[in-house]
Order: sequence, then structure tokens, then C-alpha cells
Amino acid sequence: MIGGAAVGAFLLSNDLAAVKHTVRDIGKVFKGPRWKSEDYRDLLCLLYELIRLARQDPIAIETHVESPLESSIFSRYPRIQADRESVELIADTMRSASMNYDDPHQVEEVLEKRMEANLHHAMHSSHALQTVADGLPALGIVAAVLGVIKTMGSIDQPPEILGKMIGGALVGTFLGVFLAYGLVGPFAAKVKAVIEEDSHFYQLIREVLVANLHNHSANNCIEVGRQNTPAHCRPDYSELEEAIKQVKKDAA
Repeated sequence: MIGGAAVGAFLLSNDLAAVKHTVRDIGKVFKGPRWKSEDYRDLLCLLYELIRLARQDPIAIETHVESPLESSIFSRYPRIQADRESVELIADTMRSASMNYDDPHQVEEVLEKRMEANLHHAMHSSHALQTVADGLPALGIVAAVLGVIKTMGSIDQPPEILGKMIGGALVGTFLGVFLAYGLVGPFAAKVKAVIEEDSHFYQLIREVLVANLHNHSANNCIEVGRQNTPAHCRPDYSELEEAIKQVKKDAA
């Protein structure tokens, strides 16, 4: 009864898209963050290539920005190319730069609002699971009260029977609290942590491209991104330098 009531309340309070979103996000509890340290390194190399090309040949960059799925640069980084939000964020910002935006702070503000909206949407599954976790203890109490009511209807029974019925009623409270704090609540917290961890990937894109709008050198833009990478995913300076040298070699 507790599980059915919780699932029913979840389905009633969320539309079909939100339900599917939450079910997909539950898998993140076991998979962990999507973006690994090598993905951050590849992202910095990708951004370096794009910034370098945009400054050398502003016309040539338009091909990659307008058709990123067919771009030879993006295709070198298939995991990033497969992520729609990353590609759109890079392409839209590079397009803004080509339109001669003279106020980098304006672009930064637009990017900040966009990322906040995306993060708010991504967090819906965590909030939905947390709402279920908050309601489970109350559902457990309801189950316990129903058990007590049933017990009161059999008050003339021997103590051994009453004890069994009262114990069954208390199991409702136990299950409600256990499911809330031992299962659903931790799932909600883990989903939230994974989503926040993955959001650093998009924040790095913003930092590098905003630095580019301030006309810093390509190497300085990438170093800004490296410094803003989470510590456990941050590539070493020498490792990134070797990767960028390889990028230059391949481009040549």
C-alpha cells in the first residue's frame, strides 16, 4: 500500500515527460557523472581549435558553427559532438562572436541565464524523487493507523493475535521511514550530485568562450578553462600542452 500510494502520487504530480526524465535519471545513480577527465581535456582541445581557427580565418569557422554535426573539427571529439547541449552552446556563442558583439558581459549574462534554466530543468527529477521521499513517512503513518483501526476491531482477540496485528501496523511506519531515508532520499541526493557535477562541463564552455570574447590569447583562454575544471577532472598543464601540440600537428 505504501509503495503503491507513493508511485500513484508521483504519477499524479508529474506529467509523462517528467516521469520519463526521472526514470532515465535514476540510472545516473549507478553510472555516475557522464563527463570524465578525458572529456574535459578533449573539450579544451576542441575549444582551442575553434578559437584558433576563428582568429585565423573568420569565414572558415562559419562552416563548423553552422553545421557542427558535419564539422571535421567536432567529429574528432565524438562524445562531445553527440551531446546536443554542448554543441549548441559552443555554436551559438561562436556565432555571437562572429556577429561582432561588442559587450562580452552581455554574452556572459545570456549564457548564465541559459545555463541556469538548463540546470533547473535537469534538477526536476531530483526534486520529484525528494518529494516522494518527504511523503513516504506520512504514508507509513497512514498505513500504521489503518493497522491500528483493524486491530481495534479485533480487540476481543487473545493477546498473541493482537500483538501480531499491532506489530503489522507498526511495520507500516517502519517501511515509510526506511524507504524515505534509506532508499528514495539517497537516490534523490545522488541524482542531484551527478547533475551538478555534469553542469561543470557546460560552465567550462562558458568560461573559455567568454575569455575569448575578451580577446585573450587562445592559450590563455584554454588555461582559464583548465583552472575552472573541477580538481578531480582537471588535466595537468603538461598533459594539456601535449594534447594541444598534437592538435596543432594534426591541423598542419
